Amino acid sequence: MSSKTTGGKGGKAKTSSEAKVLTTRSSKAGLQFPVGRIHRFLRNKNANNVRVGAKAAVYVAAIMEYLTAEVLELAELDLLIRATIAGGGVLPHIHKSLVAKGAVKKVKAPAA
Repeated sequence: MSSKTTGGKGGKAKTSSEAKVLTTRSSKAGLQFPVGRIHRFLRNKNANNVRVGAKAAVYVAAIMEYLTAEVLELAELDLLIRATIAGGGVLPHIHKSLVAKGAVKKVKAPAA
């Protein structure tokens, strides 16, 4: 037996420069949103104490990051163009009571 009886699996001792670098779950998934924080919120906000899988937090973080990127992209396009994008997905509808009395016009819906 050797004189070293401290724990570990044996082998060469690692110096401080070879120490294991911590990687976050966000960096492993290639995301900017915090996967660990979202996982904690999913666990704590459960009503029926249901288990939350590890992949669920990654999935929710990816969805939130994608939707945020889309909203920011649309906001940037809106600032650059300052016009209504045809076929943008939403039909413009303003209630009659919100429009001034003299400016009421009929808007044709595009043929789909």
